[in-house]
Amino acid sequence: MTTHDIWNAYAHDIKYFILSKVKEPAIADDLLQETFIKVHTKKDMLKNDEKLKSWLFSIARFTVMDYFRAQKTVNKLPDTELVEPDFTPEHTEYDCLRGIIKSLPKKYRDPLFLSDIKGMKQADIAQQLQLALPTVKSQIQRGRKLITQGFMDCCDFTRNESGFLVGEIKDKKDCKICH
Repeated sequence: MTTHDIWNAYAHDIKYFILSKVKEPAIADDLLQETFIKVHTKKDMLKNDEKLKSWLFSIARFTVMDYFRAQKTVNKLPDTELVEPDFTPEHTEYDCLRGIIKSLPKKYRDPLFLSDIKGMKQADIAQQLQLALPTVKSQIQRGRKLITQGFMDCCDFTRNESGFLVGEIKDKKDCKICH
């Protein structure tokens, strides 16, 4: 597939995925363009075309994470500025995610951590945990569903018609999991 074909097939879905994270259409457009620049330069590295869609969303997810990391770096106060003593950092989706992952049963948390955080291949995870590959695959999928449900329980997120989580992160005192 050419980059143009990939754009035509997936740009709309990826844009809405990015928009669900950044909430700013102009920034979402920039991140979409940045995502497809990465896709264009790395598409020859994809060995299995059946994994194209998940590969694209992974690139988009990492592009969004890079954007937020850069924003945090830019928004940090210089060491010379004073911070009010009652300052509390903003409550983010990462706080909720951390609490949700901690609350997962170990049998889902470990394979999910190795797969989605450490980036290990599922076959390697199965070997490391001494489990059958289908068992590891189902535990990872179940863990992801539990994380989705965790956001729905913690901050009352809902799924839109495309299946993406939508909602606003509540104040920490109102969260049910990370409070």
